[in-house]
Amino acid sequence: MLFAEQSSSKKLPLIRLLLPWELVLHLRRHAELIRQFTLRDVLQRYRGSYLGVFWSLLRPLCSLAVFFVVFGYIFQSRFGHDANESRVDYALALFCGLIVLDFIAECISRGPTLILSNPNYVTKVVFPLEILPVSAVGAALVHMVISSIPLCLAYFFVHGSLHLTALFLPVIFIPLVFLGLGVMWFFASLGVFIRDINSFVPVLITILMYVSAIFYPISKVPPAMLPAVIYNPLAVMVDNMRNAFMWGMPLNWSQYLCMSAVCIIIMVVGYAFFMRTKSAFADVI
Repeated sequence: MLFAEQSSSKKLPLIRLLLPWELVLHLRRHAELIRQFTLRDVLQRYRGSYLGVFWSLLRPLCSLAVFFVVFGYIFQSRFGHDANESRVDYALALFCGLIVLDFIAECISRGPTLILSNPNYVTKVVFPLEILPVSAVGAALVHMVISSIPLCLAYFFVHGSLHLTALFLPVIFIPLVFLGLGVMWFFASLGVFIRDINSFVPVLITILMYVSAIFYPISKVPPAMLPAVIYNPLAVMVDNMRNAFMWGMPLNWSQYLCMSAVCIIIMVVGYAFFMRTKSAFADVI
């Protein structure tokens, strides 16, 4: 059955691969396998670790501590939404951006080695390789949700309640998952053919960190540099998450829908690229 599905996927015309509903239907056929691999990915990360799942909290918290000291205390940065904004508010707003960045950074960093680290699925077993990036994104999503827990607890402890607009967070995460899938499929395939891409990944993550409105609001970007930020879906997601969670602002639905459309396009293009190139993986590996 799997062999028939894999063989037919090679012959699918490109237009079929670029249809989002065809992508969804294809993945639904492997839903149980995706669930099992996602669970395995989550558990495998912490197997043999003393702190276990707490690493999902410690990693963003350590990054937050460093950036908070540098930008909050040394540079005296503020987001400027409220005249009474405290340093704690700046730290929490910064944490919102770091949670989103950490998710996409994991997708980018794991992508190039994802297929290479599972050669048995490529060379010895008939297996739907396209589910490996899906399970990896699912595991990254679990870690992002875990990282969001201390953010909510800290805001509740400082302010006594959460904004009702914090309920928009799952809605904001939806296009982020689409973006992560597209990035993961693209880099997973590209990493098979271009091994040097691993050297570029840290540079790319650093660039994304500074152009994704992590340390500053989009409103403070100079007009000459605004296109580099406003057309970055990651920056728009960070800004939307910060506005909804920190400042109690509703979503800008026109902006959100445009960003979601861009993320869906990235997802289907990444999927089509992966499906078109996966037949050559065995020859390269």
